[in-house]
Amino acid sequence: MKGNNKLLTIAIPCYNSESYLQRALKSTLIGDNRIEVLIVDDGSTDKTPEMADAYAAKYPDIIKVIHKENGGHGDAVMTGLANASGKYYKVLDSDDWLNRRALAAVMNFLAENDSMDNNFDMIISDYVYEKAGKKHKKRINYRNVMPVRTPFNWNKLGRFMPWQNILMHSVIYRTTLLRKSGIEMPKHTFYVDNIYVYHPLPFVRKIYYLDVDLYHYVIGRSDQSVNEKVMMSRIDQQVLVTKLMIEDHNLRNVENGMLRRYMSQYLAMMMTISTAFLIKIGTPESLAERDKLWSFLKEHSSQYKYVYRHFLGKAMQMKSKPGMFIIKTGYTISQKLVGFN
Repeated sequence: MKGNNKLLTIAIPCYNSESYLQRALKSTLIGDNRIEVLIVDDGSTDKTPEMADAYAAKYPDIIKVIHKENGGHGDAVMTGLANASGKYYKVLDSDDWLNRRALAAVMNFLAENDSMDNNFDMIISDYVYEKAGKKHKKRINYRNVMPVRTPFNWNKLGRFMPWQNILMHSVIYRTTLLRKSGIEMPKHTFYVDNIYVYHPLPFVRKIYYLDVDLYHYVIGRSDQSVNEKVMMSRIDQQVLVTKLMIEDHNLRNVENGMLRRYMSQYLAMMMTISTAFLIKIGTPESLAERDKLWSFLKEHSSQYKYVYRHFLGKAMQMKSKPGMFIIKTGYTISQKLVGFN
């Protein structure tokens, strides 16, 4: 390899993660010094800082620790990006883990293509929902959407099912592309992983889909940000992220039609989640916020008609009980089918 010998930076944002950080770290330690692990301690008040420092002392060629004041998940991700030396950048939440064999396959792929000066803007892999108490683990793959193990561009995309959006769990970005994209994420805000995935998409030209179950996404804890009750208590942050994404790109300027359709579908998903929870909350204030959100979409996005037609857009704006019932029922069915929280 030429120059910097780090092929992949794995950033692990941490806040009070002493109960599960060890599992996440062990999943990255596959004996490959081409991996850089950045533990970003986001102002933890438990034993996370000491655990992180101990691992860095034990694996000085692989693990580095950044201690910072608390700024939230997005700020920790951005801090990791600013300090990354790897050619590619992957985010691993501290309560999740990576499959070690799949990670080895990813590293072999990166090394082989690096030796040929073959660069990719985005690499996609599969992920697994690890829900507490569930024997059957839901696996999300993209085999019906993307060419498998061959370079491709947006023109080769198929149609995504609602549960197949590209998420932080499934994406590896080229580090320089992320930086050049000018990505920004607000501090002290949850759900910014959607911005992380969505914002760089128009800058992506060359893609590769490696169909391995790399990421294991833990769900089911009562304190998680994706827990239903927690999401309802933080609906203002979900709405904020949705609005930032609506404003982020004028999709009329996205030349590739396949990409424009996919980004429109992603906005539809965000509108669906925000609207469903505002309806489930059911207060006059939350229903008024729903109306404001749809007005915001209409005012700021050229894709209003697309979103309105998709994902029960018309029902979402109904003020009658039947319309609200449709949304609540649809959300419950989605939970059971996908098991996302």
